Amino acid sequence: MKVLIIGSGGREHALVRKIRHDDPSAQIYAIPGNPGIAQEANCVHLPLNDLSVLVEFAKENAIDLTFVGSEEPLSRGIVDLFLEEGCPIFGPTKAAARVESSKLFAKEMMMKYNIPTASYRAFSDSCSAEDYIMTKPCPIVIKADGLAAGKGVVIALTKEDANKASIELLKKHHSIVIEEFLEGIEFSLMAMVHEDKVVPLAIAQDYKRVHDNNQGPNTGGMGAYSPVPQISRYVIDKALKSIMIPIAKALVKENTPFTGILYGGLMLTRSGIKVIEFNARFGDPETEVVLARMRTKLIPAIQKLLQKKPLKLNFSRKAAVGVVLASNGYPGKYTSGKQINISLIDPLLLHMGTQIRGSRIETAGGRVAIVVAKGQTLQEARQEAYRKVESITSNELFYRKDIALF
Repeated sequence: MKVLIIGSGGREHALVRKIRHDDPSAQIYAIPGNPGIAQEANCVHLPLNDLSVLVEFAKENAIDLTFVGSEEPLSRGIVDLFLEEGCPIFGPTKAAARVESSKLFAKEMMMKYNIPTASYRAFSDSCSAEDYIMTKPCPIVIKADGLAAGKGVVIALTKEDANKASIELLKKHHSIVIEEFLEGIEFSLMAMVHEDKVVPLAIAQDYKRVHDNNQGPNTGGMGAYSPVPQISRYVIDKALKSIMIPIAKALVKENTPFTGILYGGLMLTRSGIKVIEFNARFGDPETEVVLARMRTKLIPAIQKLLQKKPLKLNFSRKAAVGVVLASNGYPGKYTSGKQINISLIDPLLLHMGTQIRGSRIETAGGRVAIVVAKGQTLQEARQEAYRKVESITSNELFYRKDIALF
């Protein structure tokens, strides 16, 4: 089996590690990968902005299956190109990926097909947005209508902050979506999807705010844990029946069938389960903890799904907790190239944004690494994760101290 993984973060490292664990004989390539991935796969430095180069690599190396880690290549149509060239790839077409790349498209689909979500309005100018904001209570949520690497959402506590956020986001995006603030228990439900077939993975909960107690701006994710004991089996089943299966069927009806990993960012509110957002790929850092618990072999499961054979995924009863180590200043301005004390090969560590210079391992991104530990309980997993985190001493990194703390 020859597998190609496109991307360079912790999610991609987790995929490499899972596939390697499932099948030690697999030939795994990563474009571009990172120093940690390079210890477990063949890293190839090719430009991600040239999709034709990527498909040529897949053809020349007879790749059996390609995974796309991040949303940006999906939004530019990498799946369409691979399929046109006869290269097997697991992911949504450009049209189907709009459930993530366009917040407005996702909202319109949910409204049309009665999928529960927050009430909203879309705006392309800040004056109209300000008029609307003045009529609504705070907190209120401002979202960029486009890809923003996990940083396109602002939860504004005051109307002044909401107006400022709408102005700033409209400088970078054509339009924004303003929606009501939902309160409740947030959880992430990812599913393998092929047209109207939806197979759920274990759920997780992630931590989007940069500081403890959910303070500060949103990030790409500062940690995650799985399972989520606050969310019952009944709630998960209801989320599948009222949200994940209906959106998959809706996309089929709209002649944009979805294949790949559909991520539901969901909220259990007093009035029921509602959608915060959809993503069109593996979530990060949820993937790191979910795959750590996955017993079913990943690639054979995907092959069964694509062949429309019966499929049920199996997950360990053990818990997994992931804690992100980030560069000082993230998600704002930070400096790369700082030496850090982490290992290239460590069963508890996945690289997210690192580089090698000489014999030094250095920072090369906002989120640098994630420690993922397992235990019989969430408390055990949490203690093990933080023991490892605290052994990685550095003045250049910070982390939240309340991941999976109840």
